Amino acid sequence: MPRFRARRELLVRGLLSLGVLAASTFVLLTSQPRLGLDLRGGTQIVLETPVEATSDNTDRAMEVLRRRVDELGVAEPVLARSGDRRIVVELPGVQDPAEAVEVLGRTAQLVVQPVTGPGDVPTPEGDSVALGAVVMTGEGIKGAQAAPNSAGAGYQVTVDFQGDAPSKWQKVTAEAACYQPGDTRRRVAFVLDGKVVSAPRVDPSVVCGTGMIGSSTQITGKFSQDEARELALVIRSGALPVPVEVVEQRTVGPTLGAEAIEASARAAVIGIALTGLFLVFVYRLAGLVAVLALGGYAVLAYAALLGVGATLTLPGLAGFVLAIGMAVDANVLVFERSREEFARRKRLPRSVDQGFKGALSAVADSNVTTLLAAGLLFWLATGPVKGFGVTLAIGVLASLFSALVLTRVLLQLVMPVLERRPRWSGLHDLGRVRTWLGTKGFELFRRPRRWLFAAGAVAVVAVLGLFVRGLELGVEFTGGRMIEYTASSVDAGRVRAELVAAGFGDAVVATSGDNGISVRTGPIDESQAARVGDAVDRAAGGASQVRNELIGPSLGAELRRNALVALGIAVAAQLAYLAVRFDWRLGLATVVALVADVVVLVGAFAWLGKTADGVFLAALLTVIGYSVNDSVVVFDRVRELRRARRSTPYADVVSAAVLQTVPRTVNTGIGVLFVLGALLVLGDGSLADFATALLIGLVAGTVSTVLTAAPVAIALEARR
Repeated sequence: MPRFRARRELLVRGLLSLGVLAASTFVLLTSQPRLGLDLRGGTQIVLETPVEATSDNTDRAMEVLRRRVDELGVAEPVLARSGDRRIVVELPGVQDPAEAVEVLGRTAQLVVQPVTGPGDVPTPEGDSVALGAVVMTGEGIKGAQAAPNSAGAGYQVTVDFQGDAPSKWQKVTAEAACYQPGDTRRRVAFVLDGKVVSAPRVDPSVVCGTGMIGSSTQITGKFSQDEARELALVIRSGALPVPVEVVEQRTVGPTLGAEAIEASARAAVIGIALTGLFLVFVYRLAGLVAVLALGGYAVLAYAALLGVGATLTLPGLAGFVLAIGMAVDANVLVFERSREEFARRKRLPRSVDQGFKGALSAVADSNVTTLLAAGLLFWLATGPVKGFGVTLAIGVLASLFSALVLTRVLLQLVMPVLERRPRWSGLHDLGRVRTWLGTKGFELFRRPRRWLFAAGAVAVVAVLGLFVRGLELGVEFTGGRMIEYTASSVDAGRVRAELVAAGFGDAVVATSGDNGISVRTGPIDESQAARVGDAVDRAAGGASQVRNELIGPSLGAELRRNALVALGIAVAAQLAYLAVRFDWRLGLATVVALVADVVVLVGAFAWLGKTADGVFLAALLTVIGYSVNDSVVVFDRVRELRRARRSTPYADVVSAAVLQTVPRTVNTGIGVLFVLGALLVLGDGSLADFATALLIGLVAGTVSTVLTAAPVAIALEARR
């Protein structure tokens, strides 16, 4: 009966694995990735309506903006609501956003006013007029089209009215028609934001008191085709119900995105290859099975991203590569548990089966904590960092399927061979590390206060970095503009001198790599940004802009607040989850350790002089998940040993749990280290900083379990 049940379970899991992999392959062959602007190049503009604006106002404004974007001739533009008052506009391929910002950012309150005589308001016709009361707003205009003038040379613009606008137009033209043909008062002005965009004269054929009848009218003149089209665009799409403000703008060059994709792909290939070789070296045939399952994980995770229509961003790509390394963790947990079971049972099939069952609790708990971090990123982050949250969540779910289903199926398929030759499996002994530790008889926590003192010293050094060097916040959190360039010759001193001469004495200049340079200033407009570019070009003897980001002060303050909220919620969520799953003392000890990890990472970035931006926030929340992940694995073993060793001192139980999980910690850490090392070496800019933050967090999260979490748990238990 057990053999029949095992075969049935193998059949079910095998069919499930084949179905999932087949569906994933189908999605890969039939879907194209949806790249974010930071990968394919282009401009993203975030517009915000006033506080008093209603949701309906924002909807109407978005429709007006959609018509304006269409007129810009951008291929595949994207407009989307973000909250109640924000509109996100994505313009692929647009590298000079000045025109787009000008067109989209107009408050564009279009009105129609009679001309009351000569005055001081200039007109496109070259004279100046005085304007009367508003008789019609842009809401009465249904549309406007440019077409060749059928009655003469040049082009004309036909304006279509809606609602009660035809009667209003008839009334104002009836009054204007009562003046002589050469009189200035025979004109009616179309005014956009106080600026006259056209002031046509009422045709002499129109009768005084009767006016122009109908639902449309023609504006004629010696317009060129471009002038007529521009006038038609302004008239038909100028009626924004509320003014809008540009609160965020990002422009990324296409070469930067291509380089990021190439670097991420190389890092993924090299990281998987090194991790695979390591797994095969440590676990032999079982490691080879894990490598095959890891390949299935990569296919499944990427297909899931395509299937849900997720937008791939630069942090998202980095998250995908990182998740490959983290996917090793579940396999390592299962293999190490199987080793322990084989040391007791000496029967490999039963040991592997118990290994999967025994590791399930630690696998589930550690992945739930990572999912909490991913959910916070998606909920509170903005822009490309959201993509990292989506990628991380999908990666976690795919890794669970890969380790608990696919790896198990493959191991069961090769089990007849492994059962006869257990040494081929790599699961036949406890491994050199654990065997060596077992012979030494270490008692780690006889004096836990020493560990806490060491942890406190590290935290003090990190905090000193905040006071001595200070943490350099990115423009996402402070507001301002960040522009990055590439140049054949980079001299930060010369660039700084040119910027001072150009009137940007407060600009912060930094170099990256051999030919990269970035300039950070306060909020400046497009014309000032162009002057910054000219100054950099003069200093470097030629420079190309690859990135341009503008964050408004209000948005920067909001993002800074959201970052603190995200950290607070992350800590509270982890504490609540761990208190339910374990004991409140173990939960509190884990939270103390993760807070220490956050302090260490922030302090390290302060000492290194690196910028804390949105990508850094993504790394910070990921480190929180990883830190808790490591502590959960140890405390899961503490809980298990505590039940079996009631009379053993608690400090010895914790010490045994730490030592027994060392192989898992080391092997998982090395797997992630390979991937992050590849990102650090092959990546540049944000990718390199992201990898640096995670490497620091990886070390801190691993060490804090021993230095902080375990001693705090022992101290809390002693007080009880």
